[in-house]
Amino acid sequence: MTPPLRGENGYRSYTQQHINELTLLRQARQVGFNLEECGELVNLFNDPARHSADVKARTLQKVAEIERHILELEAMRKQLLALAEACPGDESADCPIIDNLSGCCHTPRP
Repeated sequence: MTPPLRGENGYRSYTQQHINELTLLRQARQVGFNLEECGELVNLFNDPARHSADVKARTLQKVAEIERHILELEAMRKQLLALAEACPGDESADCPIIDNLSGCCHTPRP
C-alpha cells in the first residue's frame, strides 16, 4: 500500500487513493487472493501503464487454483463420507474411521 503522508502534527493523512487501495485489498482478499497476490494487484492498480490482460491472467490463475482446491475438498468429503458410512457409530471401541486414518485397515474408497 502507498504510505500515507504525515502532517506536522504527526498524524497520517489518507487520500482517496489510499481508500481505493484498501478497498481493492479487502475485495481481493474476499475472493481468495493471498497477501502477496494482493500486493501485486495494488502495484497493478497504481501502474498507469498496466495491461488489463495481466490482471485477467492473474484472475484466471486464481480461478484455476480455486477449482483445484474444490476438487481436493470434494475428494476429502467423499473419503470422509465413506469412512463415516463404514463406521457403526455404536458403543463399541472398534472404529473403522480410526483404523483407516491410522493405517491399520483399509476402508473402501468411493
